[in-house]
Amino acid sequence: MKTTRYGGVSAYVATATATAIILTTVVIVLIISFSAVFSCFLSSTDSKPEFVIPIVQLQSQINLTHQHSDEYKFRAVISPDHYRSSTSFPLILNRNRTFIARRRRRRPEIELARARAAIRRAASVHNLSQVLRSGDVLSSDIYHNPSAFYQSYMEMEKRFKVYVYEEGELPMVHDGPCKNIYTTEGRFIMEMEHGGHNFRTKHAHQAHVYFMPFSVTWMVKYLYKPDTYDMTPLRHFVSDYVRLISTKHPFWNTTHAADHFMLSCHDWGPHASKAHPNLYTNSIRVLCNANSSEGFNPQKDVSLPEINLHSGNIPSKLVSPPPPTTSRSHLAFFAGGVHGPIRPILLHHWMGRDPDLQIFEYLPKHLDYYSLMLASKYCLCPSGYEVASPRIVESIYSECVPVIISENYVLPFSDVLKWEAFSVNVKVSDVSRLKEILMGVREDEYLRLKENLRQVRRHFVLNQPSQRFDVFHMILHSVWLRRLNLKLEE
Repeated sequence: MKTTRYGGVSAYVATATATAIILTTVVIVLIISFSAVFSCFLSSTDSKPEFVIPIVQLQSQINLTHQHSDEYKFRAVISPDHYRSSTSFPLILNRNRTFIARRRRRRPEIELARARAAIRRAASVHNLSQVLRSGDVLSSDIYHNPSAFYQSYMEMEKRFKVYVYEEGELPMVHDGPCKNIYTTEGRFIMEMEHGGHNFRTKHAHQAHVYFMPFSVTWMVKYLYKPDTYDMTPLRHFVSDYVRLISTKHPFWNTTHAADHFMLSCHDWGPHASKAHPNLYTNSIRVLCNANSSEGFNPQKDVSLPEINLHSGNIPSKLVSPPPPTTSRSHLAFFAGGVHGPIRPILLHHWMGRDPDLQIFEYLPKHLDYYSLMLASKYCLCPSGYEVASPRIVESIYSECVPVIISENYVLPFSDVLKWEAFSVNVKVSDVSRLKEILMGVREDEYLRLKENLRQVRRHFVLNQPSQRFDVFHMILHSVWLRRLNLKLEE
């Protein structure tokens, strides 16, 4: 007996003897018929099947890339918005699980294929009103492709299913901080676990992605020994967690974690993800510390906005900013500790040098931080030790145009949001020209930036319970985009 393997399905074809030519012919005909009927399952080992990789391109023209494989296997291919090249991960399954996994995954993949097609169609629609449904309002100015974003968002609401692993014990799993600089981390975990949305599914085989609900912030609180800078306990915890879910469930090994995601707003989130090579390299890492020079990969990772809510709510002064016509007496404002490479440069050039630029290291006690934001046209957001800063979201809340001074920072939701429509970017090398650059912004352009801040605000608000288009949904949408661009091919 000779065994020929067709895409993980073994067909046993008896070799013909010289005296059984007729019987051999019949067998060959039957094999050809069987292959035609089940062509969606079979691929020839002699010819290389073509893999069409979809790209949900929200910033520019949609492209199609082709990949080939010399044998049947699930293949996870990430087709990024930001790059023309694609990165592929060949995912070789356990032989006994191949057919079962393929059959169970068929429905989610069909749903994603339909979503991709709908987004492609919408991407070419230039009039947003043609795709908006009754009651929905979006500003065209703040998105790269508003029609594509809106259609993608609607497809997410309609189809996206997330399986949350139930393994793990409190407090480091299924919980997180909700009232400090890492608020985004805890609030997302709590909303994912207990929110009234329809994204979570208890049926793991129907899920598009799998969420690991551990909190790196709580790991630091309960496992880290102060002043040691030893992150080994964090990595051990994450490694043990991955071992647990990958042993108990088939999903991690099926895709080598490419459809799994973790979320962390702690600076050490990227370091914790190094506990397992597939977690670091393949999974979707949702991180506040989105530094592209330190391994953050916008092809597959998601930039998480850092939101500092000490009380759990938006500071009262920032709930309702003054009317747009209210004059602001200061050109720019910053107050913060001198740490990292950028802030010392800013303070060296501007602290106490110009009354138009209110620049402080530590704010004097008689001055109020949020009042100064509300009284300034521009709020400076220089990176500290890490690239992210809660000042960006605070600037959005106060409708004080954020001035991003950073290097290698992938801004939150930048795959769909057009940051240049509501912020100003200043290179570190141009900090000495800061006033010149800001004074060079025409008044009508400044008013446009300020109006767009009002429009983009809802995408950065943590609501309880969550509301459509808020930050919880935008985070999920960023994960949804990465999953759309990850196709498990047959």
